[in-house]
Amino acid sequence: MITESEVSMKNLVEFIAKALVDEENRIEISEIAGNQTNIIELKVAKEDIGKVIGRQGRTADAIRTILNCAAAKLSKRYILQIIDE
Repeated sequence: MITESEVSMKNLVEFIAKALVDEENRIEISEIAGNQTNIIELKVAKEDIGKVIGRQGRTADAIRTILNCAAAKLSKRYILQIIDE
C-alpha cells in the first residue's frame, strides 16, 4: 500500500528532475517499497543523464540530500537510483 507521504517523495524527485532536464516527457519514476528503506528509481533520457548527475555527482548528491532530509520526518530512508533509458 502506497501512502500519501511516499507519493509526495516521488513528486519531490519528479519536480527536481523536471527542472533539470530538457525532455520532461521522458522522465519515469518508480518506487520499490520496503519496511524501513524505499528505493526511488529515476529514469531520464540518455541526453539528460549528465544534467541530473552533475559534475562529479554533485547534483545527484544534492537531490539525495534533499530527499533524505524530507524523509527524516517520516522515519524512513530513501535511496535514489538514476537510470538512463
